[in-house]
Amino acid sequence: MFTNTKLQDKYAFRREAVFVVLAGLFIGSLAMLNILGLSRLIDLSFTFNGSKVHFMVFIGVLPYPITFLCTDFISELYGRRRANLVVWTGLLLNLWVLFIMWFGGKLPEDPSIDSAAFFRIRELTFGATAASMIAYLTAQFVDVHVFHMLKKVTKGKHLWLRNNGSTLTSQLIDSIAVVLITYYGAKAIEIQEGRQVFTYLMMLILSNYFFKMISALLDTIPFYLGVKWLSKFLDIDPLQTYSEEKH
Repeated sequence: MFTNTKLQDKYAFRREAVFVVLAGLFIGSLAMLNILGLSRLIDLSFTFNGSKVHFMVFIGVLPYPITFLCTDFISELYGRRRANLVVWTGLLLNLWVLFIMWFGGKLPEDPSIDSAAFFRIRELTFGATAASMIAYLTAQFVDVHVFHMLKKVTKGKHLWLRNNGSTLTSQLIDSIAVVLITYYGAKAIEIQEGRQVFTYLMMLILSNYFFKMISALLDTIPFYLGVKWLSKFLDIDPLQTYSEEKH
C-alpha cells in the first residue's frame, strides 16, 4: 500500500512538473514574441530559376511555432481544459507586457541617459501585441478546438493528423490576422514608398505562414516521440484522457 502511494506521488509530481515546464516554455516564447515582435525584419529572400523569391519574417515569428507544439503536448497529455487554461494565461501575459511597457514609459527618467531604444521597443511592442492578442486568441483556440475535433473524429488515433491539422489551420489564421491587424489596425508595419501594399502584405503573410508550416511539419516526429516517451514517464494514457473528457 505504501509502495503504491509513493509511486502515485512520484507520477503526480512528474505530471505537474512537466506541465509547468511546457506552460513556462509556452509563456516564455510568447513573451519573446511580443517584446521582440517587429523590432527586426529578417530577409531570407533567394533566387530560384533566375527569379528572386521574397521571403521575409519578423524576428518575433521565430519562437512562435513552439507555442503550438506546447499546446499540442498539453492537449494530448492533459486534456482540453488545461490547454485552454494555458491559452488564457498567455492572454493575461500579453496584457501584463502592455501594462509594464505603458507604465515604464510614464515614469520619470534620468535625462542623462538616452531612452530612445526603450521607447522604440515600446512603440513596436504596443503595435505587435495589440495585433497579436486578437490573432493569438483566435489561432490558439482554433488550434485546441481543431486538435480535439480531429481526436474525436479519429477516436484518438492518427496523432500526426491532429498535430499537423490543428497547427496548420490555426497558423494560417494567425498569419493572415496578425499581418493585417498590425498594418491596418496598429499601423506598425512600415512600407517603403513605391511598393504595392497588397503585394507586400501578401508576401509577409505567405512568408510567415511558410515558416510556420515548415516548422509544424518538422515537429511531427519530435511530437510523436515526445508523446510516446512522456506517456510512459508520466504514466498517462492519452486515450484515457480523451475518454474522460468525453464524459
